[in-house]
Formats: sequence, C-alpha cells, structure tokens
Amino acid sequence: MGFLKEFKAFALKGNVMDMAVGVIIGGAFGKIVTSLVNDILMPPIGMLLGNVNFKDLKVNLAALKDAAVSVVSEGAAPSEPVYWNYGAFIQQVVDFTILALCVFLLVKFMTKLSNLKKKEEEKPAIPPAPPAPSKEEVLLTEIRDLLKEKK
Repeated sequence: MGFLKEFKAFALKGNVMDMAVGVIIGGAFGKIVTSLVNDILMPPIGMLLGNVNFKDLKVNLAALKDAAVSVVSEGAAPSEPVYWNYGAFIQQVVDFTILALCVFLLVKFMTKLSNLKKKEEEKPAIPPAPPAPSKEEVLLTEIRDLLKEKK
C-alpha cells in the first residue's frame, strides 16, 4: 500500500502535471509546425525551384545497384526499388529548425519574464512611516520648546 501512496504523491506533484501538459501541448504544436512546413512553406519553395514536390525527391538506390550488377552479369534480374528520400529529410530539417526557433523564443521570453519578476522583488520596499511619538515624547518636546521660549 505504501507504493501506491508514493506513486500518487509523485503523480500529483505540480511539476509532473506541468510536464504532462507541456508534452501534450508540445505534441500538438509539433503537428502545427509540420503542417506549416508541409502545406504552407514547402509548396511555394518547390514552385520557385521549378514545381518541385519535396516529398517526391528521392534517389532510386536499387537502380544504381542494378546498373553496377548489369555490367558484371547481363542475366541478373532487377531488384526491388530502394529509395533514398532526401526530400522528406529536407522537410524534416525545416520542421526542426522552426520548432527549435520557437522553443528558443519561448525560453527567451520566459527568461525575460523571470528577470522582470526578480527585479520587482528586488526593489527596495518603501520604508514605513516612523511611528507616532509616545505621550512622554510629546510632553518632553513641549517642555523643551517652552524652555527655549523663556531664554
């Protein structure tokens, strides 16, 4: 029974819940960035490069192998196509770059907010007004003033 209590205490800590929310939001944000890259950024870039669809950019490695084999033996059957999908890799690099930039900006923003909060905490508090003088002090001040007047 102690194990379950420990697990419950761990799972319900604020940091664990914050991390879970961050992972969920991060996954959703990753999908948004992927869509941004695949559906918004890459098509115009492909159009500028001569109507290239980056998903279709690939090299047939089996064809290279078959060409080498055909030189050696004319009767060899062509093998299954094996592709090197460098276009998909380019899209993933753009995805990563945008995600890394967003995370960098988010961390920079959070650091700036944290620094602002620290500066507010470090500001010296306005010193409290001095306490009102006691009755004895008031009486002594009056006596002093009266003695000054007599001289």
